[in-house]
Amino acid sequence: MKKILIYLLSFILIIFIIPALLTKRTTSTSSKQETENQLQVNNQEEQTTENQTETSNKNTYNYNKYGTISLLHKKTGEVEQVNLDDYLCNVVSAEMPATFEQEALKAQAIVARTYTIYKILNKKHDNADICDDSTCCQAWISKEDRFTRWEENQRESNWQKICNAVNDTSGKIITYENKPIDAFFHSNSGGITEVPVNVWGGTGYPYLQSVETSGEDAYTQYSSEVVLSQEDLLNKLKEKYADISIDFTNSEDIKILEYTESKRVKTVKFGNHEISGVEARTLFGLKSTNFDITRDGDNIKFSVKGYGHGVGMSQTGADSMAKQGSSSEDIIKHFYTGVEITEVNKL
Repeated sequence: MKKILIYLLSFILIIFIIPALLTKRTTSTSSKQETENQLQVNNQEEQTTENQTETSNKNTYNYNKYGTISLLHKKTGEVEQVNLDDYLCNVVSAEMPATFEQEALKAQAIVARTYTIYKILNKKHDNADICDDSTCCQAWISKEDRFTRWEENQRESNWQKICNAVNDTSGKIITYENKPIDAFFHSNSGGITEVPVNVWGGTGYPYLQSVETSGEDAYTQYSSEVVLSQEDLLNKLKEKYADISIDFTNSEDIKILEYTESKRVKTVKFGNHEISGVEARTLFGLKSTNFDITRDGDNIKFSVKGYGHGVGMSQTGADSMAKQGSSSEDIIKHFYTGVEITEVNKL
């Protein structure tokens, strides 16, 4: 009887209890694996979310966003939607001679693109991204008008050369600390560029320092003269200073008092008034603030070096550097201190 009972208990143990234990263990193991799989899935989803966030952050500043811009034509008031690089072909053709070296044209294209995007981000016009007035934004000329100013046999080749410079640098801008710079440029520095604080005041920009450039004296923009009679000089000053009084027999009554670090005129005396070099440039129609004053009989002669405000890239300086073998990147990093050339869609 005992043996029968033992066999019966053993049978129950084999048939019911052991499978139940095995099932519980399998279920536990399966549950653990499922949890691990879910964690892995959750980790993948979290990583995907992080990647999407990272991509989204990058896309908040994407060159494609600026593929089309709104251009205000100041004379007519018309606002035109234009492709950015097409617009830049018009800008570069207006700002720099097609006869300049290709690397200089490429530098100008990068500068103009940077200037445009900086203007877009720091919106100046209510109804447009940028305008075609060089005194407000940067110069622009239509292809048709540009062609009328070139010899017929040079039109297509000149236009292609300029557009190649734009297309070869497409998407490239100048950045400082990963932000687009305010890319000032001018025609001829007279051998050394100026810092913006001496032109417009303010605190200046760390990337706009005074730098020397060789070879600019080979260009017609390097030197100019303005000769005024004593009467014309006095009348121009009276437009701003009604009480102006000058003793033309006294050499001390017309005198440069102070220069900037780049040898431009900071302060100049005319009789009973002291004015800035910037103001003198405006009053007398001088091409830059880098000037000397001499007497020529009854006339006053201003001998001027350079053309423009002198801040940022000198265009003739860029061409001179290109002739000496510098690349567009070399040119840009010479005129803008501590900057990088950046693909705009990588910011």
